[in-house]
Amino acid sequence: MLKPEKLLFSISRQFPSLKPRQLEEPPRPRDLARNFLRRLKRCVSANQIREIQAQMLINSVEKPNFLIPKAVELGGDFAYVSSLFSATEQPNHYSFNFMIRGLTNTWHDHGAALSLYRRMKLSGLKPDNFTYNFVFVACGNLPESGVGRSVHSSLFKVGLERDDHVNHSLITMYAKCGYVIDARKVFDEITERDMVSWNSMISGYLLAGCAKDAVGLFRKMEEEGVEPDERTLVSVLGACAHLGDLKTGRLLEEIAVRKKIGFSTFLGPKLISMYGKCGELDSARRLFDEMVNKDRVAWNAMITVYSQNGRSSEAIKLFREMEVSRVYPDAITFSTLLSACGSVGALELGKRIETYALETGLQHNVYVATGLVDMYGKCGSIEEALRVFEAMPVKNEATWNAMISAYAHHGQAQEALSLFNQMSVPPSDVTFVGVLSACVHAGLVDQGRRYFHEMSSIFGLVPKIEHYTNVIDLLSRAGLLEEAWELMEKFPGKPDEIMLGAILGACQKRRDVVTGGKAMRMLMEMEEAKNAGNYVISSKVYADMKMWDECAKTRALMRDRGVVKTPGCSWIEMNGEIMEFNAGSDCLQCGKEDSGSLYGLLVEEMKSER
Repeated sequence: MLKPEKLLFSISRQFPSLKPRQLEEPPRPRDLARNFLRRLKRCVSANQIREIQAQMLINSVEKPNFLIPKAVELGGDFAYVSSLFSATEQPNHYSFNFMIRGLTNTWHDHGAALSLYRRMKLSGLKPDNFTYNFVFVACGNLPESGVGRSVHSSLFKVGLERDDHVNHSLITMYAKCGYVIDARKVFDEITERDMVSWNSMISGYLLAGCAKDAVGLFRKMEEEGVEPDERTLVSVLGACAHLGDLKTGRLLEEIAVRKKIGFSTFLGPKLISMYGKCGELDSARRLFDEMVNKDRVAWNAMITVYSQNGRSSEAIKLFREMEVSRVYPDAITFSTLLSACGSVGALELGKRIETYALETGLQHNVYVATGLVDMYGKCGSIEEALRVFEAMPVKNEATWNAMISAYAHHGQAQEALSLFNQMSVPPSDVTFVGVLSACVHAGLVDQGRRYFHEMSSIFGLVPKIEHYTNVIDLLSRAGLLEEAWELMEKFPGKPDEIMLGAILGACQKRRDVVTGGKAMRMLMEMEEAKNAGNYVISSKVYADMKMWDECAKTRALMRDRGVVKTPGCSWIEMNGEIMEFNAGSDCLQCGKEDSGSLYGLLVEEMKSER
């Protein structure tokens, strides 16, 4: 701890213009203290606080506890605030509370916040509702449920178990730690619930992944005549998006309109996302167009809706509109747009986004870089994907998954499996989808069996339908139809049409009418089966077996269920625009001049490849 003389010397070197006041009648210490306090309240920077600190030392005004709350309030310079606190021989209750708040809300060092809370208690000072509020925030973010429970029990000793502000933080803490029943118990024990009480519990359910309970509590809130505010609507919209609850989502929009709650940065994008998750793209776009002041969050929400619903071309088009509107993209924009580029093979735009990222310093952002790896992989530029992957200083699980999948989808199975063995983070079920897909593409039956077994025996992951389908596909392609069927029977759920389709396709190639017949019967019993390829293969298998009546029935069933073959689709980038081609279509999404030049280019390419 610096002595006052040394601290004064250090500050005087930084501010040489500061000198002790030479007054004929020095002001009284109490008057000086009041003056410094008034000046502190007007401070807007740490440098101004340093100047006042120097003046206080020069005038022998020893009030270090004055400085700490204001320094924390301004935030930013943690080293300076920490030095202030360390130099204070006896921090008071006020200083401890502000430091705990700063560590929790500003610097997000929740472990240090709890350590300071313990030091506060050891110093003999008694925590109050302000202290406990931020201690519970720290416990929830760590998460540290054991400490949280211990601190909760101490509330009864100091008579704060009924304090509303503390209970609201307590609800959030239990929810974040996964103890949603305890959170609800705290909520139920609040005798006079206000809006914050309801909002805390609704958002608590959302934090704990209990979306249905969040909507249910909102209904109860309505029944008790409590009017929701913007925060309520934002939380419940998140739950509706998770559940696909379009009816409640529309009701929330009606409430917002009735209460004249504007579609702000928070509410507008949440409504757009909810409609997107529910598949209501027209409603999402209507709301987006109605927003008067669209900020980056709103643009990102609408671009994400298009991208996640397979409307990649619209996502790219909207991004161009965003550029024209002079709204600058961020990491979320780039990562979402890169996903859209990968879906339609928009390699040139993807490269331009990488240039944007370099210009804005986001090239090493883990989400942007992972999006680049995924985009380059889907566009067939494996070398570029590997270049970005190897240059990344930090890689998360999604990064490794993107590179493994890129190798797998391009038949480079050994590279995919080698990369899997080099993973520096624990693999997930998504990782194993890529690994097993690599085995399928290369016909690596033994390795596929081994990885499928290791998934649960070594990594403790439960195989899902995607993993079973990959292994069944692998076995079927290898002609091991009996083993594939046995594995399908071991699947704990109900086989879907993709799984049965893998077996059916192999049966047609190997003319296995027995296994093929069983697969076809199961497929035909599925009312939700909409894969036209399976119906076509089934009819061909029946035709090969000379079972013409069954072949005709299959075709008729296909018509009755409204199953149609999805036309093939391709995209070409031309002058920065995405041109879409659909099989069977006699027109292109471009002008006559452009379409003529495209046809000319294709003819020349065909001639050169003869």
